[in-house]
Amino acid sequence: MINVGVLGATGAVGQRFVQLLANHPWFHLTTLTASERSAGKPYGRVVNWRLDAPFPEAVADSVVSPTTVEAVKDLDIVFSALPADIAKPLESEIADAGVIVCSNASSHRMDPTVPLLIAEINPDHIGLIDLQHDRGRDGCIVTNPNCSTIMLTCSLAPLMTHGVRDVKVATLQAISGAGFEGIPGMAIYDNVIPYIGSEEEKMEAEPKKILGTFNGAEIIPATFPISASCNRVPVIDGHLLSVWVDAGCSLSEAKEAFKSWRAPFTGLPTQPKETLHIFEEQPDRPQTRLDRNRGDGMTVSVGRIREGIRYTAMGHNTIRGAAGSSVLNAELLKTKGYI
Repeated sequence: MINVGVLGATGAVGQRFVQLLANHPWFHLTTLTASERSAGKPYGRVVNWRLDAPFPEAVADSVVSPTTVEAVKDLDIVFSALPADIAKPLESEIADAGVIVCSNASSHRMDPTVPLLIAEINPDHIGLIDLQHDRGRDGCIVTNPNCSTIMLTCSLAPLMTHGVRDVKVATLQAISGAGFEGIPGMAIYDNVIPYIGSEEEKMEAEPKKILGTFNGAEIIPATFPISASCNRVPVIDGHLLSVWVDAGCSLSEAKEAFKSWRAPFTGLPTQPKETLHIFEEQPDRPQTRLDRNRGDGMTVSVGRIREGIRYTAMGHNTIRGAAGSSVLNAELLKTKGYI
């Protein structure tokens, strides 16, 4: 078993990490970190469990550690659910100490030596880890993208062979993306908020790195422009995207590309049977409540594929869009010999 820990284990994404790792067949969850206020106390006593999945009793008595390099330096992997400002220096220090950091934070996503990884979409980008090692780092940092970026990029991957020239996207994003304390109920109830800080910038930059080409020394980003408009809506979990793509293919060719696309590998524990589920006949799908848990929350659903090319994409933001993608990235690292 591979010994792992979770940084920031009491927050929304931290709780997802704990849920996914508590009974993982490859990873042994030994360390949970949180603020100094929670350190030294049993996890079951300090966490306010708010997921729709049962609390994993196996970790109830685990004593919470402070979020420090010393607390995790003997682990093989840490999964980071830290805020970006805290994550930036601490993740670097942990990686320098020889630990693999699989991070959900945005701090290092655009670092040219750090993979911005969606396991099924750009697995070859893990070669950037070798550049980190060449520069003297004993461990490494691997990031997963912004939650909405993941949904968008998974849906764009089948169209890349047809030459994507321009992308426009409007998002309807769940409140869990802002964390448990992120949006007061009176602000979001009966309301749509047409702004999410820095979200549009992430969606316009990150897919270009993910869908870029790794030449062994650097990522050459994709060149097509992306224009994003991001909205917060009163849904608990699940981000829905309306996407417009200018690509060099007909509607029938786009539909066939979606239907025929397959992940380049199978069999990892967190990997869904379908990375993409395509709705061909139902004109009103995907829907957030009905489809967010498809593939245990790891499947991105695509439907309403129309002339343009226009379509709707949707996925679970704290599973596929956050903790689940990070765990899947770690599983890929294991199969590639980095762990």
